[in-house]
Amino acid sequence: MRRKLDVTEGEFHLLRNRFGRFVAGSAAGAMLLAAAACGGDDTGAAPSGAPSSAASSAPAATAAKVGLAYDIGGRGDQSFNDSAAAGLDKAKAELGVEVNEVEAANGETDAQKEERLRLLASGGFNPVIAVGFAYSGAISKVAAEFPEVKFAIVDDADAKGANISNLLFAEEQGSFLVGVAAALKSTKNNVGFVGGVEVPLIKKFYAGYEAGAKAVKPDITIQKKYLTQPPDFGGFGDPAKGKTAAEGMYDAGADVVYQAAGGSGAGVFEAAKAAGAMAIGVDSDQAKTADPTVADVIITSMLKKVDVAVFDFIKNATSGSATAGPTVYDLKAGGVDYSLTGGKIDDIKAQIDEYKNKIISGEITVPTGA
Repeated sequence: MRRKLDVTEGEFHLLRNRFGRFVAGSAAGAMLLAAAACGGDDTGAAPSGAPSSAASSAPAATAAKVGLAYDIGGRGDQSFNDSAAAGLDKAKAELGVEVNEVEAANGETDAQKEERLRLLASGGFNPVIAVGFAYSGAISKVAAEFPEVKFAIVDDADAKGANISNLLFAEEQGSFLVGVAAALKSTKNNVGFVGGVEVPLIKKFYAGYEAGAKAVKPDITIQKKYLTQPPDFGGFGDPAKGKTAAEGMYDAGADVVYQAAGGSGAGVFEAAKAAGAMAIGVDSDQAKTADPTVADVIITSMLKKVDVAVFDFIKNATSGSATAGPTVYDLKAGGVDYSLTGGKIDDIKAQIDEYKNKIISGEITVPTGA
């Protein structure tokens, strides 16, 4: 059976502050707050003693309510979370869904992640989407408590359940292409990689990048730095650390640095600007989303279309056609790619696309670093 949370309004505020920021101005968030404050159930019925208009008019159709739990950095990270937010915004515009967005904090426990997901599920949000592998344990537990709610998790294949969809990507394939770009654009035969946290997922980015660069120049030097080690996931939200890591690489001879570090990537771009060097973005087209003062250093970005996966899942879940288990978005499916904004790699596009076609055809198998 579904678990209902009975909390007072004051307790809800404490939970909200403790387990993640609810985005201000969300109508759905206000509805969840009202439900929690009143201790109402999930049927939509008015609390005991409240006036009802049912006798005078037929009930109006209600929009689907979608809950989305961001990883560290949330909406505004100019990267992974923002890509998820773009898919959510498209669902609001095209499907008319109501949404509530919550955000993870650095250093929180699985129990806190679980409670964040419970607040959404118990508040009538269905489907519920967790952005990032850090929610793996939490979503497995909470999905079992709410079997009628459809859940999805981005970037994790380990969470399993009859109501869990795993939205996965071939990050190594897109990273291979920007590795090709880095090697072709480097005049120093020296490039770098900044990863947010040293976990298997981010190692996939590096493995593809390394393979792509070495496919072009087998003797190229590739510097590598992970900002933090688990269980410290702050490497995804620390621009100062990203800047320091990239500065060291530029000082050591790199002229292109690729970052797969979430919000920390902003610091990599700052370092590239100061060094008069080049950088490569990740997840979204960061030449469009980065601070305008540094956007011109971004020669391309590895596109990971989390927005497509999020929108597809919401559409399927609200139409009753969502399926449990993994869906992989690779180059062939259009789930990963590279960007051309700014025209800085137009001169090498044909060469990159040769490799792209070989990956799609199966002629090249890109390593994952596993």
